[in-house]
Formats: sequence, structure tokens, C-alpha cells
Amino acid sequence: MKKAKKTLKKTVAKKVLSGSSQQPEKKAPIKSSQRTEDKASIKSSQQAEEKSPIKSSPKTDTKGIKKEYLKSKPLCKVTFRLPKDAAPDAKTVSVVGDFNNWNVKQSRMKKLSNGDFTLTLPLPCSGEYNFRYLVDAEKWENDWFADKYIPNEYGEDNSVVVV
Repeated sequence: MKKAKKTLKKTVAKKVLSGSSQQPEKKAPIKSSQRTEDKASIKSSQQAEEKSPIKSSPKTDTKGIKKEYLKSKPLCKVTFRLPKDAAPDAKTVSVVGDFNNWNVKQSRMKKLSNGDFTLTLPLPCSGEYNFRYLVDAEKWENDWFADKYIPNEYGEDNSVVVV
């Protein structure tokens, strides 16, 4: 018994001298009701994601502008994507901007089987490009995930991609 007390005193003395006299924190055991609440909150957040207007598939990310910088040239392959939710009844969509001198016929997008429209363009690096989507040659739409937005001379905003 005396040996155990001496060992305990030495251990306490070492902790006091080293400044670590605190006991390690004990975590309270998780109650089964907490586990149920955690599962419920996870399920509700998954349901909220399912209801969001834009979904991303496990294969490709459908949100925003995809950028792929080339190592061999000072170019960036930019993939523009207009989701079906932005123009649900669209027949044709063009991406129009600084990179094509705002030519509405030059950069027609391809309609995917899920209803999204997409187009990949090579853009010179170190620049900012104003652009918008022209839906069915009559309605202008911005990119919901553009790098930024700049007011234009028509009282609306242009989407901007920065490469």
C-alpha cells in the first residue's frame, strides 16, 4: 500500500511540475435517443437536398462552370452549363459573351438527356469574360454559379467567368 501511495505522489508531482495537472476529458456516452435524433437530422437534410432545384449526380458535378486549365497552352477549357430548372421549356440555348463578340448564333449549346444545356469553349487565361445565356432566342438568363456579376447597360447583370 505504501508503494502505491509513493508512486501516486510521484505521478502527481510530475504532472504538477510539467503543468499538465488536468484530467483527460471524459465523453458522456451517447444515448439511444440522441442516435435517433442524429439519424432523423441526417434524413431530413438528405430530403432537403433532394428537393433543391439543382442536383449533382455522382458521376459529374452539374453545378456551376467547370474549368480545365491546359498545361501546354495558356488556355482554359470552360464548360458552361445551364440547368433544366433555369429554362425548363427551352428548345435552344446559346452562350453569348465577350469571348464571341456577343454573337447570338456562334455558340449554341447541346441539350443533354437530363434537360441541361452544355458547351465547352477554350478561353485565353488571365481574363474575365462577361456572358449570358440566350434561351430560345428571346429570353436572357444568367449563370446561377458565375464567378461574379457585373451590371450591364440594359439595367441587368451579366455573369462573369474568371480564368
